[in-house]
Amino acid sequence: MSKSKNLVFIVDDDPDDRQIILDAFLENDTDMDYVFLENGKELMDALTECNESNYPALILLDLNMPGMLGLQALKEIKGNEKCQHIPTVILTTSALNSDRTASFELGANCFITKPSTYKELVDITRAIGKMWFRE
Repeated sequence: MSKSKNLVFIVDDDPDDRQIILDAFLENDTDMDYVFLENGKELMDALTECNESNYPALILLDLNMPGMLGLQALKEIKGNEKCQHIPTVILTTSALNSDRTASFELGANCFITKPSTYKELVDITRAIGKMWFRE
């Protein structure tokens, strides 16, 4: 399956967090397009609408959201053969080992606890960009 070059789905129920994450990517001059989604259900609906030519290159997924929680969305993504190939990074306020373990058991590619400073977030998004958006 192919994917849209550098398209990122940023899934977080907090609009300020979504914008700050995007700003941190843009501060690194990350060549990306993005889609903001507010919860797991919106994510799954968006993935259902994707076809082989427009899957995202990466999903940044918060765990604690109303409605469908991030872990449930992750389980559905990784259980669906059409979208299980999409790298999924958990970016959450949770620092619980149980959330980290569950995320990896369900197929997350990375688990990151949201940092307390914007500078740390810029550093994290730089690393994500290098990891998943290299030529």
